[in-house]
Amino acid sequence: MKRNTIGKYYLKYAHLFLIGIIADVIVDVVQTYVPEFLGAIVDIVSNNQNVVVADITYLLKNIILIATILMIGRAVLRFGIISASGRIEANIRHDMFRKAERLSQRYYHENKIGTIMSWFSSDVEAVEEFIGWGTIMMVDALFLSVIAIYKMIRLDPVLSFIAIIPLLALVIWGNRVEKVMSEKWEDRQKQFDKLYDFTQETFTGIRVIKAFVKEAQELKAFSKVAKENSEKNLEFAKLSIRFDVYIEMIIGVTFCLLMGLGAYFVYLTSIGTPFVLFNHTITLTAATLTTFVGYVDTLIWPMIAMGQILQMHSRFKTSSERIYAFLDQEEEIHNAENTVKLENCKGKITFNDFSFAYPDGDTHSLKNVSFTIEAGEMVGVVGKIGSGKTTLVNSLFHLYNVEKGKIFIDDIDIMDIDIQSLREAIAYVPQDNFLFSDNIRNNISFAKNKADMSEIRNAAKFADVDDNILGFSDGYETLTGERGVTLSGGQKQRISIARAYLKNAPIMIMDDAVSAVDMKTEETILNNINENRKGMTTIIIASRVSTVSHLDKILVLKDGSVEAFDTPENLLKISPTYQKMVYLQKLESEL
Repeated sequence: MKRNTIGKYYLKYAHLFLIGIIADVIVDVVQTYVPEFLGAIVDIVSNNQNVVVADITYLLKNIILIATILMIGRAVLRFGIISASGRIEANIRHDMFRKAERLSQRYYHENKIGTIMSWFSSDVEAVEEFIGWGTIMMVDALFLSVIAIYKMIRLDPVLSFIAIIPLLALVIWGNRVEKVMSEKWEDRQKQFDKLYDFTQETFTGIRVIKAFVKEAQELKAFSKVAKENSEKNLEFAKLSIRFDVYIEMIIGVTFCLLMGLGAYFVYLTSIGTPFVLFNHTITLTAATLTTFVGYVDTLIWPMIAMGQILQMHSRFKTSSERIYAFLDQEEEIHNAENTVKLENCKGKITFNDFSFAYPDGDTHSLKNVSFTIEAGEMVGVVGKIGSGKTTLVNSLFHLYNVEKGKIFIDDIDIMDIDIQSLREAIAYVPQDNFLFSDNIRNNISFAKNKADMSEIRNAAKFADVDDNILGFSDGYETLTGERGVTLSGGQKQRISIARAYLKNAPIMIMDDAVSAVDMKTEETILNNINENRKGMTTIIIASRVSTVSHLDKILVLKDGSVEAFDTPENLLKISPTYQKMVYLQKLESEL
């Protein structure tokens, strides 16, 4: 498989990086003239009893000009590189989101949502930081160091060699430290994943926690996970700070050494006995020392930047590997070659000796299922909990790869049908009645782009929820809250039904979609289905026999197998499961 790399993003925004790098090089070149002008000022002051104001004014004007160029140049380089890094971050998130949409259900069974969210947040931020500020620091450190060292050597090669030795030692040592920091950052990120997982799971199950009065217990458990996360963060922070301190110490010692030696060499030069080292005579004046120290001072930033670059790179290396691993995940669900678009779908559905087991399951959820739903039929599906009802209808969406020759729509194998056209042909009311954290109007119109208000209200009337919505103070603009938390179970079910109906698909599947409504509302919805979906295939999974007793046919599942598939009248004669369900419902009604 072709491995994802960050290189393609650099190439996409190469023009912005080029603008930023050119500006950075100009800034670095211009910056190294400051020590020369300062040295010239010292030379004028020290060698002339009558200081020429015009000469100093000229030099000061040049320094101001340099400062202006530096200001503009740094603004341009930040615009180029930081702008590019922000766009790359957006591109990475976009690619990750698209990847997340294409991955199969199995992937989300095996990986926790909290862990995946940490890749989208902290890992992407670590990559963006290195691409942006890391690039600026690397260009700065490289060009500024080369230019400064070149000019230092021109002034005095031996003294330059003394100044460069600590820098070379820092590079070698930093390379070894970077490996350790990468390992610490990886440990930190793994612990961060656990914190994300725990938090996401806790907030998802907050109602259960409150209902069982387990707040204190969960808080204690969270404290333990948070403490472990804190410890990993502290380990990385301590190593990072220790590294920064060592860099500052090396810089300080180097600077003090050069100032002391430089002052001594200036003194020897002034008395006519310059210092000789390695057969090289070191001749330093106050002006030359000022210029040389200015170059060394210019080198301080690259040395500090090197430490920050190593830290950023250690985070980048670990985080990018985690992102690449996600982007390189195999996409199990994809169109086969020569796929067929499902056009003008009639709604005929055929299962031919179909068996299914979940990827992480040990047993088959469905076994040797065979039946045919003719186009336009309204069919009910009943059975005990765990009999495979939801698994059966989910198989129609190609959420998992199935064996060819087992499921057909309009006599076309679903494995040969274009996935998008397949799913567009099916309207679905899920069992959990998921709603987005948005207003009711947008939740219903999610099924159809640019649906007008009359269509939305018509769908709500179909689901017998229009009056309820108008009863809210904000009507259709009422916010549902996360996962529809502000609505009752029945209201969420009916809004989900309205959303599916608005799609006007040739096949409509309702998975236990009226279990939370009263009998009168259920009857209204079923009558609306019978009147408004004539000639279109409708499948209704139900826990109550009354919900499906008026439909054309009913499929009875038992332990993942088809016990019977016939009209409600015939099922009373041939299906023990259906007979028992009818009997229990009558008994419940009498009681």
